[in-house]
Amino acid sequence: MRTAAKLGTVKRDYQLWLMILPALATIFIFNYIPMYGVQLAFRDYDFSKGLTGGEWKGLFYFQQFIESYLFSDLMRNTFLISLATIIIGFPAPIILALVLNQIRRKSFKNMMQTTVYLPHFISVIVLVGMLNVLLSPETGIVGHLMKAIGLGHINLLASSNTFIPTYVISDIWQHCGWNSIIYLAALSSVDPQLYDSSKIDGANRWQTIRYIDFPALMPTIVILFILSMGGILSTGFEKIFLMQNALNLPVSEVIATYVYKMGIVSNQFSYASAIGLFNTLINFIFLYTMNAISRRVSDTSLF
Repeated sequence: MRTAAKLGTVKRDYQLWLMILPALATIFIFNYIPMYGVQLAFRDYDFSKGLTGGEWKGLFYFQQFIESYLFSDLMRNTFLISLATIIIGFPAPIILALVLNQIRRKSFKNMMQTTVYLPHFISVIVLVGMLNVLLSPETGIVGHLMKAIGLGHINLLASSNTFIPTYVISDIWQHCGWNSIIYLAALSSVDPQLYDSSKIDGANRWQTIRYIDFPALMPTIVILFILSMGGILSTGFEKIFLMQNALNLPVSEVIATYVYKMGIVSNQFSYASAIGLFNTLINFIFLYTMNAISRRVSDTSLF
């Protein structure tokens, strides 16, 4: 009975299934078929024998990574950068969306939205180049300002104490506006009569945000927070790698950059695959845990 009901639903909504077919095909081709190569993490890869021809090593490379002297440093750096990005960066687009939603003058609101969206379209290479120019203690604007207020010559990109704040703040500046779009879309679904009623009741803007806007955003906030926790060890590769130098390496070496150096630079493909798979498993555990907590606390979850 259930099978027949499902087939009837598919037949009735075949237009919708045809619409998502390209997306399903893309996911299958680029996400599921490459999983065939996961076995590389359990084999001693040999160029002449291919993926399935190497000697079976089991969990050897996982154990090698966990027992490595760099394991604790890599995990600490990755967690610190990810947590700092989530704790500081996650609320930023929410606050921005709430502020933009309070702007009633349409022309000014459109100008502000365009202004905060633009940094998202700057490539990572250009952004890091801008950081190198602006933060230079000798020639950068920020460097001159720091000297003017008596902080001296401080290279923010070459200090282990300032690397993470610089990374997080620049990431917020670049993506905060773009990430606020989904929250603005959620706010656009709020019934305008609620705002009219709140004005009649004498509510000010803070009360409107607290009792109307914020509750409307909560389901979206929960879903996006769960997804962000699913990438707790996925700090990204390009930006951190480009910002790395010999002086900030103790805090900037993360799992993504280490996998690149082991796999591409050192040709240790099996070892790098094991590290990447370990990273993915940790992310999945965080995603599943946060989803379970959210389902119990707020009845909002991904699955």
